[in-house]
Amino acid sequence: MPEPAPVTDDRDRRSRLLLRTIIGAVLRRSRLDQGRTLADVARMARVSMQYLSELERGRKEASSEVLAAICAALGIDLAEVLTEVAAYLTAERERQAPVVRLDVVPVRARSRGAGDVFCLAA
Repeated sequence: MPEPAPVTDDRDRRSRLLLRTIIGAVLRRSRLDQGRTLADVARMARVSMQYLSELERGRKEASSEVLAAICAALGIDLAEVLTEVAAYLTAERERQAPVVRLDVVPVRARSRGAGDVFCLAA
């Protein structure tokens, strides 16, 4: 799973979840896993090394044609990249799901039965 840069504030968290950031992280991980250089992949994909670097860092957004060329240069399917992106987004959504804390609050019952009635409140 890709690991975008560490989060330091809310603005960083928002940018971290941009699609281009996650796609870039997946592409970079794929390239590094293959032990390949930016120059090698950029040459094969027919994009500049600087542009590929910016894509990997999530600074630029790739067109579908450029993304297809980079995937071809890496020898990976676009579907693989998108599957990893979807898995990352799903895991991130689950990590950020709101937590609801329920407290037990004793309340005296005013009905026939004696004893306490407990009410769960969020």
